Amino acid sequence: MGENKKTGVSSNSVVKFIGNNIIVFLLFAVAIFVGITRENFFSMPNFNNLASNTAVRFLIALGVSGCLITKGTDLSAGRATGLCACLAGVLLQRADYSGRLFPNWPEFNLITALLAVLFVGGLIGLFNGFIVSVVKVPPFLATLGTQTIVYGIALVFTNASPVGGFKESYTKFCSGKILSFGGFDGITYIMIVAIISGILFWILYNKTTHGKYMYAIGGNESAAEVSGVNTVRSKMIIYTLAGVMYGLAGYLLAGKSGGAASSLGMGYELEAIAGATIGGVSTTGGIGTVPGILVGVLVFELLKIVLQFLGVNPYYNYIVQGVVIIVAVALDIRKYLAKK
Repeated sequence: MGENKKTGVSSNSVVKFIGNNIIVFLLFAVAIFVGITRENFFSMPNFNNLASNTAVRFLIALGVSGCLITKGTDLSAGRATGLCACLAGVLLQRADYSGRLFPNWPEFNLITALLAVLFVGGLIGLFNGFIVSVVKVPPFLATLGTQTIVYGIALVFTNASPVGGFKESYTKFCSGKILSFGGFDGITYIMIVAIISGILFWILYNKTTHGKYMYAIGGNESAAEVSGVNTVRSKMIIYTLAGVMYGLAGYLLAGKSGGAASSLGMGYELEAIAGATIGGVSTTGGIGTVPGILVGVLVFELLKIVLQFLGVNPYYNYIVQGVVIIVAVALDIRKYLAKK
């Protein structure tokens, strides 16, 4: 009686789906309640703020997701994003800006600067991949060490000084919008970049041999090796691609913020891991989808805005976010143990 024969959907499967995504449903319910009880929650400015913040974090979460799916992690994501943001800012400072960090450097165009930033981000990821897959250092410790190294490089590179005075074309692109009409405020270029990146990652994860190998490694690395999967090469690609995504996020984040500093991106790796986990990427490996990652990141960013509208002391935000992360991971582990 509990089953719809046409769709094959049973009441048990619905309950199971809700139970597996209980955090997502609860936070969306809270957001709807806040939207009904607080003015301007359902407004275009708030939507644009949510969408832009989600877009940048989504790019970082996409990078981290491959590491998580293969039972790894990347704690250097936030610092790598910060270093790449600083590099983008330095390369795209106006030639007539009095506070230019390197006055003798030539003026770079947007594409050249982007390629340089992606290259540096990729190098950071390649280093992580080498340490994890070749040297066999556990991902947590390897990327923790890289996190500190990258932060040190950012401090030396910028001399711990803020970077500003960006070219107008750079800030316009990172904060610009298209398709504005009527009451609709438009779609930001950052959102478009995030959507395209999401589509490309979906294809990579679901339609390529690399994606197949990635899930196989996360499911059982030893079995994958026996089956002929080059786990070292696959992990190197995964971590390098993650670094490229951090570079892209840093490039957009600096232009969106109108400035950069070595501290930019601090803690973003934890938000990315939390968003991915909330979205169904299993910390036990082998499970995760791009749409799920997007939903997880969106929900986590929505939580921040909800707390602001509720007037919660900003210091308590970290406590709430930490609790959400712990609960998300605990539920994920519970699902894993139930399957065994």
